[in-house]
Amino acid sequence: MPLTLIRQNIVKMRVDAIVNAANTDLVMGGGVSGAIFNAAGPEQMQAACDQLAPIRTGEAVITPGFSLPAKFVIHTAGPIYRDGKQGEKELLTACYVNALKRAVENDCESVAFPLISSGIYGYPKAQAMEVARETIRDFLSDHEMDIFLVLFDRSSYAISEKLLGEVRAFISDSQVDYLMDRYDRGRQQVFEEALEMRPSQAYQPRKTTSQGLEEVVGRLDEPFSTTLLRLIDAKGKTDVEVYKRANIDRKLFSKIRSNEGYMPSKRTVIALAIGLGLDLAETSDLLERAGYALSKSQLFDVIIRYFISKGKYNIFEINEVLFNYDQPLLGG
Repeated sequence: MPLTLIRQNIVKMRVDAIVNAANTDLVMGGGVSGAIFNAAGPEQMQAACDQLAPIRTGEAVITPGFSLPAKFVIHTAGPIYRDGKQGEKELLTACYVNALKRAVENDCESVAFPLISSGIYGYPKAQAMEVARETIRDFLSDHEMDIFLVLFDRSSYAISEKLLGEVRAFISDSQVDYLMDRYDRGRQQVFEEALEMRPSQAYQPRKTTSQGLEEVVGRLDEPFSTTLLRLIDAKGKTDVEVYKRANIDRKLFSKIRSNEGYMPSKRTVIALAIGLGLDLAETSDLLERAGYALSKSQLFDVIIRYFISKGKYNIFEINEVLFNYDQPLLGG
């Protein structure tokens, strides 16, 4: 998928380029920077950086990856967070924008970022995540690239507590609703079984009719791809707009679009529903046509229900919440 959150050590990422959260002098530091220098070969990496230093905050330069699995390292100097009123957001945005420019200039098809400035530079993690998400989303609206936001562990990121609180409340309410629904259905089943036991309710075999194969086939639902294309037209959107909003790779979308027999995964179908801006009823219908359904008891499905019911269709924000709950991400 175009943007993926992943728990990993960035020096192990097998991508065209990884991004180093550097200082303006491009000298080996601690944390992510130290790990990158050490994995690349500190002497040769420092020699390459010395030829490009110094840089200003927000700028980005590129060097070979040397001993790293990545072909390149893009070095960008993030801002030190003071009070949020010293242009920190603009400088942090520039880090991502300029790093991605270097990637495009060097024909990179895949890039891995750390969460820039969120460590010793003190940028609040939830705000740093928002800047990364929105800047990368804007970039992907005009470019095709696989981008990874690499988070070493749970302590290295955070998302909006307001959003998490709303999701937690929705999950809690959904569990209550689900249990009550099961209770009501249980009572209804007992009632129906009691009716079936009455002597007056004699067993009546279900009537059957013979149908030719042509008649059965003729009543089958339309292919998933046909439904998808019809929905795209009905919503007044373009193919490109939908697959980018769905965080889906262009090649996968082309396969879905052109192959009537291809059946995407449940996560991909939900991603397409998000890209189309479908409501819960429309999403359920689209899932049903692919042989899936939204459960009221599965955590992944309940989180999806929250976002769709609230009309929140930012798939990168959805994925952040799924990531926080250790659920699979949307896209493909």
